[in-house]
Amino acid sequence: MATEAVKKYWMIGLLAPVLLGLPCLAQTPTAQKAPGHVMVTPDQIQWQPGPASLPPGAQIAVLDGDPAQSGVAYTMGIKMPDGYRIQPHWHPMDVSVTVVKGSFIMGVGEKFEPAQGQALPAGSFLRMSKGVRHYEWTKGETIIYVYGLGPLETMYVNPTDDPRRKDNQMTNVRRLENAVP
Repeated sequence: MATEAVKKYWMIGLLAPVLLGLPCLAQTPTAQKAPGHVMVTPDQIQWQPGPASLPPGAQIAVLDGDPAQSGVAYTMGIKMPDGYRIQPHWHPMDVSVTVVKGSFIMGVGEKFEPAQGQALPAGSFLRMSKGVRHYEWTKGETIIYVYGLGPLETMYVNPTDDPRRKDNQMTNVRRLENAVP
């Protein structure tokens, strides 16, 4: 009998710390958040006009980090209208993309050739290796999330395609006017 009582108390002694610790494991996600933890729902995203390196009509939202800062991880959203086009360009760093909405079409090369593009529907992932020349366009309103290590830079193959050029300002205004419904 004494042996059974010892076994019973021994089991209670082992299980007590486990049972007392269970409430700690049942914390809500809010209570488990670490400093710097980011959670954003689609309705909380604050879209702003795209940077000068993109043709007018795109909107961006920096979701995390700083895409302009060297060596800093970033995630940003880019929202583009139907038919939006980005002429052949390249980036001096790897860039990863997840398609969230719409159809993002990408082609590889120094010349915009729609027949060579690959449609990437929502849920698709792609990684653009640094230095690879590519071009993109959209079907339907399209949202992509772009992430990598900053700085995110865009270099156009043909300098006359670069929206930052002063001689492109009137063309860009016309493109913006045509892109807005």
